[in-house]
Amino acid sequence: MTSLLDNRLPPALPGSDIDGYGVSPVDPHRHSMGYGRLIEYLRIKVHHLVDERDWAGIVVLGRYDRTSVVSSREKNDKLFNWERPTARVDGARLVIECFPGRDYVLHYALLIATYLTMTGRYRGQVSYVPPEPEDCQAAVATLGGSFEHTDLVVVGWGLTHLCPTATWIPGRGHRLHQVDVEGRRVAYLGYQHSIWGDVAGRVVTRLAELGARRVVYLGKVGSLDPAVEPNTHLATGSRSVLVDGEVTWPDVFAGLHHAGGRVITGTHVTSPSILLEGQDWVARHRGRHFVDPEIGHMGRAARDAGIEFGYLHVISNNLTRAYPADLSNERLASVVQRRAALLTQIDAILRARLRQL
Repeated sequence: MTSLLDNRLPPALPGSDIDGYGVSPVDPHRHSMGYGRLIEYLRIKVHHLVDERDWAGIVVLGRYDRTSVVSSREKNDKLFNWERPTARVDGARLVIECFPGRDYVLHYALLIATYLTMTGRYRGQVSYVPPEPEDCQAAVATLGGSFEHTDLVVVGWGLTHLCPTATWIPGRGHRLHQVDVEGRRVAYLGYQHSIWGDVAGRVVTRLAELGARRVVYLGKVGSLDPAVEPNTHLATGSRSVLVDGEVTWPDVFAGLHHAGGRVITGTHVTSPSILLEGQDWVARHRGRHFVDPEIGHMGRAARDAGIEFGYLHVISNNLTRAYPADLSNERLASVVQRRAALLTQIDAILRARLRQL
């Protein structure tokens, strides 16, 4: 477990044309979530077929195919972000199909490898195939239409709370609702599948191609400040640290007084996978404030396209101190209630910004 990535290509199994790069588990004893909470997080994320037999190999690749086997652990009682990677059997090998994105494919391979080692079954059988850039781009290009006359596009989580009576127009893997708010045209865009990591950056690029001038991303971040209790504050900012450098962007919320006073402005870190956020990773980022997989990619895409971007996220967990709420128990009634109150505050901030346009 000394190296996460083995850059040697493993041999193909007989009768299979699928190869990939080897991936090793992270050390679960040194993960920021703690061993017990990490295994609970992994159990609810891993496709059920991983547990059904001792596969000769498990390969993770970028392919959006809802005709494959859907995981029995997928929860479809919400409108957005409920689709999880599908699977198909390839001889003695299990193929896991993720929405095409470099970070998502790596994340899910790390997730499976770490889950197998924590359940005593890892023996080097997990690999992944990074998706080609053109495949990643084609996957988000299914979003069509025009946003030239839209003042703001809101993407992400919590949209049904903000628009409880919306008429959602379906697309391939996404739904759209457009409405006038505070005298301005707003488009709310939600995806059924995850727009993990670099996928989210391509979504912003696509929106800019379709005429969007301002994009806001709503979601959840982890806190790197031990004093911040999960589900009590919102996070925002205009700077993120990525693996390949730092980025700043024209901020939708620049100079706006945040209603309610429970908004923290700070430096964000973009991490390809929650599995990589171990104790050593946390120590390296001491002094920074938040972490998630998407924000830096979205900010850089907006900067490159010459449009404004902003994020307003619920702080959902804390990587530096154990609190009762974390990523393994997000459906607790107390967590849902607290997040609903923060979503109401998000709506107030969005409306205040729209009045200033």
